Amino acid sequence: MAELGRKLGLGHAVALIVGTVIGSGVFITLPIVAKVTGSPLLALAAWFVGGLIWIPQILLLAELGTAYPENGFAYLYLKKAGSPLLAFLYVWTVFWTSDTPSISIIALSASSALKVLHPPLGTTWEGKALASLLILALTYLHVRDVKLGGNVQIGLTIAKLSPLVLLIFLGLFLLDPSDLSGAADQGHALRRLVAGVAATTWSYAGFPNILYMAGEIRRPQRTLPVALIGSALGITICYTLIALATTAIVPFGELVAAEGTFANPFGYLPSFASVAAGSLAISAFISMIGAASACIMVQPRIEYAIARDGLWPRPFAAIHPRYETPFFSILAQSGVAVALVLVGGIENLLGYFTLSYLLQNALVYAAIPWLRRRRDYQPSFRSPGWATMIVLSVGTQLYLAYGAFVAYPTAGVLAAAVLIGTGLPAYAFFRRGRRAGGIDPNGTAAG
Repeated sequence: MAELGRKLGLGHAVALIVGTVIGSGVFITLPIVAKVTGSPLLALAAWFVGGLIWIPQILLLAELGTAYPENGFAYLYLKKAGSPLLAFLYVWTVFWTSDTPSISIIALSASSALKVLHPPLGTTWEGKALASLLILALTYLHVRDVKLGGNVQIGLTIAKLSPLVLLIFLGLFLLDPSDLSGAADQGHALRRLVAGVAATTWSYAGFPNILYMAGEIRRPQRTLPVALIGSALGITICYTLIALATTAIVPFGELVAAEGTFANPFGYLPSFASVAAGSLAISAFISMIGAASACIMVQPRIEYAIARDGLWPRPFAAIHPRYETPFFSILAQSGVAVALVLVGGIENLLGYFTLSYLLQNALVYAAIPWLRRRRDYQPSFRSPGWATMIVLSVGTQLYLAYGAFVAYPTAGVLAAAVLIGTGLPAYAFFRRGRRAGGIDPNGTAAG
């Protein structure tokens, strides 16, 4: 069977992580975090804690990636940990409730960012049409060539960081201590902080995505830990400073009122708002294209991996004979993403995404003790205090899952829960089909 080659280096890996994590998230989520925390200072704390809680997870991800530098991420880990059922449920869940909706959310956010230049793009069918076209264009790019897609990703990542640096500089220059004062009721501060941290989940989501295609990274034992740890620290600092800068520029009440839309801080600078707002909108649009590009490039690799084992429709395992990409998997995920764009709104999709994403992460980290018993588990990087890191990581995910019900509309969260449950009959269906085809539980032909 054809294999995907290792064509991507450290620069590509960092660009894919930063490109996936930094996109629409911060500008869409800033108003939501402000609303659920009810306080500028508490909102700022939520952004910092939201990044801080990723540190134990990043250490574990770096260990997993160097132990098994192959495509498939959690599907591979859970299968090796001895549970093909949980491995299947993971892929089923990410396909329907997190990976694919993430593409839809980013594309809708990119369209919404341009409403400064054309207001109907914020709310009407025009915005959904543009979002759909963006997905289709990026899909074509990543079907054609993985290395070209990686090089484009580097360029998009550089382009997206420039306006963020400008925003941070201006915000810190204009910051007044009074900007952090004034808030709603101070009761239930911990509950509101947890909800705020849960609301940042979308903005920080994406670090594990690079492990979806670990089998296409050169020198993964060195590249993956450096890319993951360095990116996590840099993005946490970046988001916290962006939140602080936005607090200095945008009145808190108006930031809360922007919930469900793209928050544009430059629009509140009277001296050059007419130019800066449009410039940031275009820059944010480019940033979100970069994020959508990274998702479309990376995420279909997990369906490709499970399809090779016969637990997913076989066409997902196909590699294009000329372009050497998992073309069908890419096309299928993008097709579902376009459908979600046409039927969903940003806030419901965020709630739909968040609960699922948190439960998925908890499952991955909980599998590590079983993986450490395997003879082939020989990572080049080992997490310090790994047992403590697992407890912190799993506990954090479960606690924030509660916060998701506080932060987002219940309908979106419950929809995710229902779809997760549908994975059980789907697994039974594919399992029967695999047995009928003479494939054993490890995905090889029965002999």
